[in-house]
Amino acid sequence: MRLANFRKAIVQNGYDAAVLTNTVSQRYISGFNFTDGYVVVGRERATILADFRYIEAAKAAAGDDFDVVMISREQKNILPDTLSSYGAKKVAYEDNYLTCSGFAALSDKLADFELIPMGNLLDDIREIKDAPAFESITRAQRIAESAFRHVLGLINPDMTEIELAAELEYFMRRAGSEEPAFPTIAISGASTSLPHGEPANRKLSRGFITMDYGATVDGYRSDMTRTVVLGRADDDMRRLYQTVLDAQLAALEVVCEGADMGAVDGLARDIIENAGYHGCFGHGLGHGVGMYIHESPSLNPSAKGKILRRGQLVTIEPGIYIEGKYGCRIEDMVALTDNGPVNLTDCEKQLIEL
Repeated sequence: MRLANFRKAIVQNGYDAAVLTNTVSQRYISGFNFTDGYVVVGRERATILADFRYIEAAKAAAGDDFDVVMISREQKNILPDTLSSYGAKKVAYEDNYLTCSGFAALSDKLADFELIPMGNLLDDIREIKDAPAFESITRAQRIAESAFRHVLGLINPDMTEIELAAELEYFMRRAGSEEPAFPTIAISGASTSLPHGEPANRKLSRGFITMDYGATVDGYRSDMTRTVVLGRADDDMRRLYQTVLDAQLAALEVVCEGADMGAVDGLARDIIENAGYHGCFGHGLGHGVGMYIHESPSLNPSAKGKILRRGQLVTIEPGIYIEGKYGCRIEDMVALTDNGPVNLTDCEKQLIEL
């Protein structure tokens, strides 16, 4: 289905073929994960070009939709020869992902073809998730949730932030994650006022601990944030936490196919502002997640008038950050499926004190 959708877009845009050089794009279209070669898609044929290190695995993964051809020193012209065998003249390339030197090298190889930048063509296709994508993201999320419950029994004042981040990542890897979805955020105390603070080699501070992390399954990422308290929360901390939770729950109630992205963001933002935390929620309410941790769409104030569509997936992650003091964020992922919005996150989020 993915190959068919991409091929349809190739035809509609007047291309004869497309050369995929980005590893994420290659895996999305072919199902094969490799780092050195090309995936070439024409109007009727598709080919994986890989070197000796990957060729056996490529043949096993490709299925009937792809020819698999080995790149060798004797076949320096394998890419242009493949395109010529397609009868291609107009060839789309991934301008969003090529460096200047990469484009120069590709242009040199394909000097006899008309190279056309494809822009967001494949990104827009990938933005609308199919059932296998939702299944992989859900599996990744279940791994992340298990990691959260695991570390709740380990967190103590003698543990460092780096140790907490490492424990999350180690547990997820043992549970089947290919890699962390992104660099794990595990921060405590005053560092929680930094939305993307980095774990340090310091012992966990009493007060808020924010964990923002995810797992990876089949190349698809999950993304969740939970904030807990080491020790006991005072009244101000409880009020702040409840305000974030109220904002998130309100947004979760209205996020759906056809909803205005800016309005969903505004609903959560107004709850935080009206509670007296003016200027303390500085980032957007959410973003898409897929084979990249940040994809379209984006829920933020500038998205007013943009409408959510079936097949998209968005995070809902309001936060309050008081500079120099502390902060709190709670994040779930919502899939806009054929059966309506589905919260893929199944993890406790009432205030936890450890």
